[in-house]
Amino acid sequence: MHATLFRQVRPFGGPVTDLAAVDGVLVAELPEGSSPVVVEGGGRIALPTLVDAHIHPDKTSWGEPWYSRRPAGSLPEYVAGDVELYHHLRSPIGERAHRLLAHAVTRGTRAVRAHVDVAPAYGLAGVTGLREAAERLAGKLDVQSVAFPQHGVLRTPGAAELLTEAAREHLVDAVGGIDPAGFDGGSADGREQLDLLFGLAERHGVLLDVHLHDRGAAGLGPLREIAARTVAAGLQGRVTVSHVFCLPGLTGSELTAAANLLAAAGIALTTVAPSAHQVLPFRALQARGLRVGLGSDGVRDSWSPFGNADMLHRAHLLGWTTDARTDRELTDCLELAAHGGADLLGLPRADLTPGSPADFLLVDGECPPQVVVDLPERELVVKAGRVVAEHGKLLD
Repeated sequence: MHATLFRQVRPFGGPVTDLAAVDGVLVAELPEGSSPVVVEGGGRIALPTLVDAHIHPDKTSWGEPWYSRRPAGSLPEYVAGDVELYHHLRSPIGERAHRLLAHAVTRGTRAVRAHVDVAPAYGLAGVTGLREAAERLAGKLDVQSVAFPQHGVLRTPGAAELLTEAAREHLVDAVGGIDPAGFDGGSADGREQLDLLFGLAERHGVLLDVHLHDRGAAGLGPLREIAARTVAAGLQGRVTVSHVFCLPGLTGSELTAAANLLAAAGIALTTVAPSAHQVLPFRALQARGLRVGLGSDGVRDSWSPFGNADMLHRAHLLGWTTDARTDRELTDCLELAAHGGADLLGLPRADLTPGSPADFLLVDGECPPQVVVDLPERELVVKAGRVVAEHGKLLD
């Protein structure tokens, strides 16, 4: 039995109390006769650790020498930039992914869904590199992997075979897709790419996570087709659509109808809060019963020099882009970064109640809304009842 007592903490900014953990789970009280490790909280706020529901650690230049990005204005140009950066970077994918994800842990992340490119330009290097990073972070970070065909399936010969190998050999937890009707050049409902993806899910038991950047009919057609196929295949709860830029432009009855369709199919969604006109209306979607997660997306990759894999900062950006003003609105952003991602990845919520995972972070502050705005340093990060990071440093 491993027991820990965290003394003098304030869960969610409330009264000072103690938190007790036994074998990775919070308990109402420690067993009689136990000799817990004692960690002093110093009156700091305890908040749930966060879940990054959408990140691309294979593409990152985090910790590498500065890379001067060339202009890009279309998806093919960005994809070409990915290949250029891949050949430019000095460190292998496994090292870069570990460096970035270790940093994420120090900022309070307990789990990620990590997308890695699968294409002839890289083979399965992203898949194996991510597995190396995940193994090194075992016990500190839960990693769910997605083989992502960034270069397209129809437009890039060999991509389908690599996706199939990753799924067949159980090298990943999920397979992804990208803009079946637009970028990948399929029919209006994207059936050609979706035939492959749903076939892999049914044959090999992998999850699905499809990037959908297309707006208007080019996005809504495949979205409806994904919902129909999910129900027909009995894959409710196993399919995610990421970004979904066709939804933010919908209002009133159109948004309600789309949300009801997705909720009935058990489809989850992720958003990365890139801008006010692209972020998902997550409150309206959650009100209809949808699971919605928040993610970092790319971090200092060829697409953008920005990003930091800090999900508390991402909650801050979500509040900024949605014009959050009230305490409730700001807390909603924090809860999306914590519980939204947990629900999407199938993890129990770290809600600081007895029986929940002993996963939390300690910060100096007044209350959760103020923490979202001011972004204080993460003093301690706790995973399964053990301190895994302190003052921004990962512990052995």
